[in-house]
Amino acid sequence: MSRIISIGRQDYEKLRLKNNFYIDKTHFIKEWWEADDEVTLIARPRRFGKTLNMSMLEKFFSSDYAGRSELFEGLSIWKDKAFRKIQGTYPVISLSFANIKETDYEKTRRKICEIIASQYAKRTFLLEGNLLSESEKETFHRKTIDMDDVDATLALHQLSDYLSRYYGKNVIILLDEYDTPMQEAYVGGYWSELTTFIRSMFNAAFKTNPYLERAIMTGITRISGESIFSDLNNLEVVTTTSSEYADSFGFTEGEVFSALDEYGLADQKGEVKAWYDGFTFGDKTDIYNPWSIVNYLNKKKVGRYWANSSANGLVGKLIREGSGAIKKDFEQLLSGGTITAAIDEQIVYAALDTNESAIWSLLLASGYLKVIHRQDYGEREDDWSEPAYELALTNLETRRMFYAMVRDWFQQSHANYNDFIKALLLGDLKAMNTYMNKVALTTFSYFDTGNRPSGAEPERFYHGFVLGLIVELSGKYMITSNRESGFGRYDVILEPKTQDSSAMILEFKVRDSEDEKTLEETAKAGLFQIKEKQYAKGLEAKGIAKERIREYGFAFEGKQVLICSSDDKV
Repeated sequence: MSRIISIGRQDYEKLRLKNNFYIDKTHFIKEWWEADDEVTLIARPRRFGKTLNMSMLEKFFSSDYAGRSELFEGLSIWKDKAFRKIQGTYPVISLSFANIKETDYEKTRRKICEIIASQYAKRTFLLEGNLLSESEKETFHRKTIDMDDVDATLALHQLSDYLSRYYGKNVIILLDEYDTPMQEAYVGGYWSELTTFIRSMFNAAFKTNPYLERAIMTGITRISGESIFSDLNNLEVVTTTSSEYADSFGFTEGEVFSALDEYGLADQKGEVKAWYDGFTFGDKTDIYNPWSIVNYLNKKKVGRYWANSSANGLVGKLIREGSGAIKKDFEQLLSGGTITAAIDEQIVYAALDTNESAIWSLLLASGYLKVIHRQDYGEREDDWSEPAYELALTNLETRRMFYAMVRDWFQQSHANYNDFIKALLLGDLKAMNTYMNKVALTTFSYFDTGNRPSGAEPERFYHGFVLGLIVELSGKYMITSNRESGFGRYDVILEPKTQDSSAMILEFKVRDSEDEKTLEETAKAGLFQIKEKQYAKGLEAKGIAKERIREYGFAFEGKQVLICSSDDKV
C-alpha cells in the first residue's frame, strides 16, 4: 500500500511517525558532519526541502531527541554505527526567518527579536540553580521582543554560552531561510538598516563564538559578503553550482521515477519529466523540485505547483522594471531560447537596479533558470570577468509561470487591451489609438512602480507591452524583436503563421521635444525608420507580398500614445 502523501508537512518527526511519503535524505547528515566545516551556508531555490532537512538535522543531533531511534531506523544514516552514537547528543539552537516578511525595518527587527526571545523562553531551566550568575540572569530576562540592539545581536552568542555550560558540549546552530528578511528589505527600501543589524548578529553568533560546535544556514541566495558576511571568513558556501550536497536537496530522477511506480503512475514519466525536470546542482543534472512532485503524486495531474507556491514579487519587479535589454533577453527565454550572461553567485541586492548580470544571477539562484553550458575562462577574451553561463528557463512549469505573470501585468486594463489587440488584427487605426491610450492610462503607472536611481523610464512600459503581445499573439504570429536604436526605441515584427493574415512592423519611439514638435512627428519618424532600415525586406524575402505588410509608428509621451500607419492618417 502506498504511503500517505502529506502536502506542506515540514516537520521531520511528524512525517516519520505518520509514515508519510518521504524520500530518504539522511545521507546529508553524514556528508555534512564529515565535511567538518564550522559554518556552512547552503543556497537552494524555495521548496527544495531545506526546511525539512533542517528539521531532520535538529531531530538527529538535539539532546531533546535523545534515544529517538524510531525517527531514523531503516534509513541510510542508521546503517552507520558511529552515527547511531551521535544521535541526540548535542544542544541545538534551531531558528527560521522564513516568516519574516515585513514592510519596514522596525517590524522586521521586532520579529527577529521575537524569534530569538522564544529560544530563551523555551530554556528557562537555565535560570535554575547557580549555573548563571546574577548578572547573567538579568541579561537572560532582558531577552524579550523589546530588547535593544546590544541584547539582540549578542543573544545567540550568549545562549550558546549558557547551553554549552549546561550540557558540557558546544552548540549546533541551525538557521533556516536566513535571507528572507533581506529580500523583503530590498523590496521595502530598508536594506542598509537591516544589513547593519544582521551583520552584528551573525558576527557574534557565527564568528566570535567559542561555544559554537557547528552551524548551518540555508537560504535561496548567497548575499554578498560586503553586506552581512564581511567578518565570516570561516564560512563554507554551497551554491547551485557547487558539487557538495548536490542530491541532498531536491529529488533525483531515479527517486522520482520510483515514486511514480509506487503510486501507479509509471506511464506518466515522460510528462513529469517535461514539466518538472531541469534543475542542476553542481554536476548533478535531472533534479526535480520536491513540491511539484509531491503535489503531482497527490493530484495525479500536472500543474504549476512550485511556481504558484509563493509570491514572485521580486522576480516580477526586476523584469517589469528592467531595461529594454533585460526584457529582450526575457523574450528570448520565453520563446524557448537561451541567453548568455556573466554570473556572480554573491548576490548584491543594491546592484539589482543597475547590474543586469545581478538579475540573472538571482534568477539562477532562485531556480527560474538553469545552466545549459558554462563558458570557461579560456573560451572568452575577457578572462578577468565573472564566469559566463548559457542559461534557459528551467522547465515547462517555469515557462508557464512567466506567461501567466505577463498576463497579470495587463489585468488592470484587460478589456481595453483585448480591444486593442482586436483592432490591431483588423487594421482599425482609429480604434487602435482609442484603446491603446486607455491601456497606457491604466497600465503605465503600474509598470513604473518602484524606486530606481535614474527615475521612472517610459521604456519599461513599452517593452512590457511587447511582452504582452508575445503572450496574446504568439499562437498566430512569429514575433521577433530587433535591437534598440536609441533610447526608448524598440522594433517588433509580427510574421503571420497563416497565409490569410497580414504581417506587421511596429516601431516604438519616445517623443524628444527638442527634435519633434508633436506626437505625430514622432510617430512618422518611426515610420520613416521602418522605410529607411528596410525592415520589410526580410518579410518579402519569405514570400510575403508588400500589400500584406502593415507598418505602424507608435509615439509615446507620458501616458499619451499616437499610432500612425504608412497607409492611413489619424
